[in-house]
Amino acid sequence: MRRFSISSLLTEALNGHQGWERQWRNPTPKAAYDAIIIGGGGHGLGAAYYLAKEHGLTNIAVLEKGWIGGGNAGRNTTIIRSNYLYDESAALFEHAVKLWEGLSQELNYNVMFSQRGVLMLAHNVHDVQSFKRHVYSNRLNGIDNEWMTPEQAKAFCPPLNISPDIRYPVMGAALQRRGGTARHDAVVWGYARGADAMGVDIIQNCEVTAINRGPDGAVTGVETSRGSIKTKKIGVSVAGHTSMVMGMAGVRMPLESFPLQALVSEPVKPCFPCVLMSNAVHAYISQSDKGELVIGAGTDQYVSYSQQGGLHITTHTLDAICELFPQFTRMKMLRSWGGIVDVTPDRSPIVGKTPVKGLYVNCGWGTGGFKATPGSAHVFAHTIARDEPHPI
Repeated sequence: MRRFSISSLLTEALNGHQGWERQWRNPTPKAAYDAIIIGGGGHGLGAAYYLAKEHGLTNIAVLEKGWIGGGNAGRNTTIIRSNYLYDESAALFEHAVKLWEGLSQELNYNVMFSQRGVLMLAHNVHDVQSFKRHVYSNRLNGIDNEWMTPEQAKAFCPPLNISPDIRYPVMGAALQRRGGTARHDAVVWGYARGADAMGVDIIQNCEVTAINRGPDGAVTGVETSRGSIKTKKIGVSVAGHTSMVMGMAGVRMPLESFPLQALVSEPVKPCFPCVLMSNAVHAYISQSDKGELVIGAGTDQYVSYSQQGGLHITTHTLDAICELFPQFTRMKMLRSWGGIVDVTPDRSPIVGKTPVKGLYVNCGWGTGGFKATPGSAHVFAHTIARDEPHPI
């Protein structure tokens, strides 16, 4: 792998940028691998990268039915934070944030990680009590979080409307300054490039159609649209389609899949300095490097594999955004989309072994999958390599 550096950029600038190599290979599937990762998103590619880098497993294939990053990895709003209430969640997401902080250097690829701060608004007494509880819990776990008055919140995010007369008045906010955003495509490309450099085969347009099991019940390989592949270890990291893939091995998952919608505006000059979230209406907003306002909504009420979702969900979200930020009422929305999120009954992820020997699963991230990417991938690689859960 050719490293990116000032000297390599200057050399290629003088060469008309004609000497850059392909960022990863396009290999033909082998007949067998030591391990297979199903799912070419950030979690799957990241797990392959850490399996190769930290556990010495390089005879690995990542199988993706479309193109890498074409699922939820490319269909989210890129928010990163670790200000979760419970110790277990806080530990896992803080592990991810610490990896995010050095990820560009680790991968020699700019993932555009920006710690601009995540501001979470409180609109009623319950919100105030709940967020203050989050602040105290986070501090006990060594995670940064602080309480702000409405005036302090507006000073941190000047476009915010803190008038007491709006439908969702701002009664305060919790701020995690180390939170922020990253470029979702760059994260996937960086992990793909790094894994490929260590010998991992990234096989696109290769849909898994069956998981094969031996007489003892252990996995023996997979059937794909590009032929049979043998392996003794399979890691499944396919987000909203987890139930379908795991069903191929006879494993029923406690998951429901919902569309989660987002949309972006026309690009404008920098006007929004942070990430702002309102859990009461499940609306969140940030500004991308291209100048677009990136707006996220909540999950639809009904289970579905649709990547569109219901119009009333985004309408409700935009109503709240326009009240909180009246100046944005004149903005034009360019496009909207949906991702398919996998949700567990307790809204906590599942990362671990399954009743089937050699089959591992990473799922149930719901609306928090992107922010967990490096931490999730890191602990999943540990589980696959050592056949035991990571201590976190």
